[in-house]
Order: sequence, then C-alpha cells, then structure tokens
Amino acid sequence: MARVSGTSTPPDGIGIRAVSELTGLSLDTLRWYERTGLLPDVGRGPDGRRRYSPLAVGFVRLVQVLRRTGMPVAEVREFVRLAPAGLESHRTRIALLERHAAAVEEQITRLRADQAAVRTEAARYRAALARGHDCQAEMDEQGLAP
Repeated sequence: MARVSGTSTPPDGIGIRAVSELTGLSLDTLRWYERTGLLPDVGRGPDGRRRYSPLAVGFVRLVQVLRRTGMPVAEVREFVRLAPAGLESHRTRIALLERHAAAVEEQITRLRADQAAVRTEAARYRAALARGHDCQAEMDEQGLAP
C-alpha cells in the first residue's frame, strides 16, 4: 500500500471522508473544489464513490494552501487547467505561483502591521487597567472614542 501522511492508502485510493480527516476540509468543500474545477478529475471506485490517490491528496493540499493564502478561485482553476499540459505549462504555472507568493508576502506585511496595532491597543488597555482607569473613559477624555 502507498503512504499518505502516515496513513496506509489502498491501491485504489482513499475515500472523501479520509481526505477530509487528513486535510481538515469539509466534505462539502472537497465536493465544491471538484465541482468548480479546482481539482483535476477525481477518480471513482467501482461503486461510483470518489477515490483519491496519494497524488490527488497532495493536489488537494496544494489547492487548500492556495485558497487559504487568498489565491482567487479563477487563478487556482487556471493552475489546475494547465497541469495536464506538463512541461509546456511550467513557465506559466511558475509565473502564477511567483505572482501569488509576492501577493502573500504583501499580505504578511499588512498583517504584521495590523498585529502591531492590536498589540499596541492591548498595551494601552493594560496600562489604563494598571492605573485603575476605565479604558473607554480615557478614550472619551482624549477624544479618541469611536
């Protein structure tokens, strides 16, 4: 049997429930990924149920990362569409991934700035509390209330 992240995979692949457990994606999300073209053709067993090979599970995880990091559905679909073209599409797929990596880096920069603002606000509340003051009252006095 093949191995997928520490689990034994039957030769015909694993079912959708097992993929859900491995990835944390809901059954509905996995079905939606397939229905909207975010996954290449998912195999079916003799009973007509979805069967995911180790390669397919890896692809699910890649799509999960791309979506979680904000890649638009249309771009993920384009990436998936290009995959069967093999080497001919590598440059296009690399460009798509590099463009997305740059967007993720910008997002991380914004998130770090936002995190700093949240920490600053928490520190302001701690300081007011240490002085025995109501944080909201201090904001009102300083004209900073929302």
